[in-house]
Amino acid sequence: MANLSLREHTSGQLDRLCRAAGASDIRRTAGVLLGELLGAAGESNLLGPAEWSSSISDDKTPIEFSVAYDVTGERAVRLLGEAVCASTAREFLDNMASRLNLYTGKLDAVQDLFLPERPSGDFVLWYSMIFRSGSPPVFKVYLNPHARGAENSSDLVAEALGRLGMRNVHKAVVDHALTRGDKDTFSFFALDLNRTPKSRVKLYVSHESAETDDVERAAALVPGINPMQIREFCAVLGGGKGPFVHRPLISSYSFVEGDTATPSNYSLYLPVRDYVPDDEVARARLVAVMAQYNMDTAELDRSLRAVTARPLRDGVGLIPHVSLRLGAVGSGITVYLSSEAFSVTPPRQRPVLGLVS
Repeated sequence: MANLSLREHTSGQLDRLCRAAGASDIRRTAGVLLGELLGAAGESNLLGPAEWSSSISDDKTPIEFSVAYDVTGERAVRLLGEAVCASTAREFLDNMASRLNLYTGKLDAVQDLFLPERPSGDFVLWYSMIFRSGSPPVFKVYLNPHARGAENSSDLVAEALGRLGMRNVHKAVVDHALTRGDKDTFSFFALDLNRTPKSRVKLYVSHESAETDDVERAAALVPGINPMQIREFCAVLGGGKGPFVHRPLISSYSFVEGDTATPSNYSLYLPVRDYVPDDEVARARLVAVMAQYNMDTAELDRSLRAVTARPLRDGVGLIPHVSLRLGAVGSGITVYLSSEAFSVTPPRQRPVLGLVS
C-alpha cells in the first residue's frame, strides 16, 4: 500500500475513471463530492488498518466504483459510499440536499421505517452518485430492509411501498422473486433523490443458492425480457447454471412514474469474485459477455488500469460483481470495481487441467 490518505487514493482512482469513460468535465465535481462523503475518514493513512467496518467492500473501504456501459453507447461513472464518520445517518444527505437541490420527499415518507434508533443489519444508509458527461450528478440512497430484523423485512418493504402509493408492487415482486422461503429475501430498498418521471424506486432481492431458473422466473415480471440473456450471462460470467452457493445472485426492479405492479427494468447482479480464481479470469469472462452486446472492451481495460496497476492474476475481487440491465430503457452492463485501498484479496488456486493420453 502507498503512503497516501484514503481521500488521495480514491480521488485519484475516480479522476482516472472519469477520464477513461470520456467524462473529464465532471472530474472536479466528482472529486469534491467524494471528499465530502468520506469526511474525516478520508485522512486515514493506507499504511494503517481501516478504522471502521463497512460492508461495501471486502477490505472495509467505504467506497466502491462502477462503470455503466449502456447498449446505446452512453457511459456513466458511479460511486457507492457510506458516510462512516457522520454523526447521524442523514448528516451527509442533509448537507447536500439544499446545495444540490435534491428531492427527499420519498425518503422522508419512509425514513422512520428504515432508520430506527437501534437498527439491525450490516448497514444503515448508503449513497450512490452517478456521473454522466454534461449532466449534474444524480443521487440515490440505499436503505436496509433488515433494519428491524430480517424476519420483518417483507412487511417493512410492503409498508414503505404503501406509503409511496405502490402497494400492488409488493405482491408482484413476492410472487416472482421470493418463491423459495427464506432463501429469497429483500436486501436493499433504493430511492432516487430527484423529482422527474424517471425517478426510480428500486427493490433488490437476494437469492441464496439459486439456479438460473430462479432468476429467470424473477426476470419474467418485466415484459419482453428474453430468458436466454439471463441464462447466457450466468453461464459465461458465473461458469454455469448454478446453484450459486457462495455470495448470492441479486435481482433488482426499477419502478418509475406510471409503474403500478410491473417494473420498467430488471437487473441481475452476479458476484463474480466468488466464482473465479482471480481477476484475470474475471476479466476474460466479462470480455466474453460484453462481446455478446458489441461493447468495446478497450474502455473496460482503461477503467481497470484507472483503479489499479497490479497484475490482475495477483488478486481476486477487483471486479467484485457485474450486473446485466434489461428493459425498455437503460439496458446494458455495469462493471463494479473495488478500490482495494487497504488490502487485496489473494487469488485462489486455478484448477489443474488433466492431461488426456
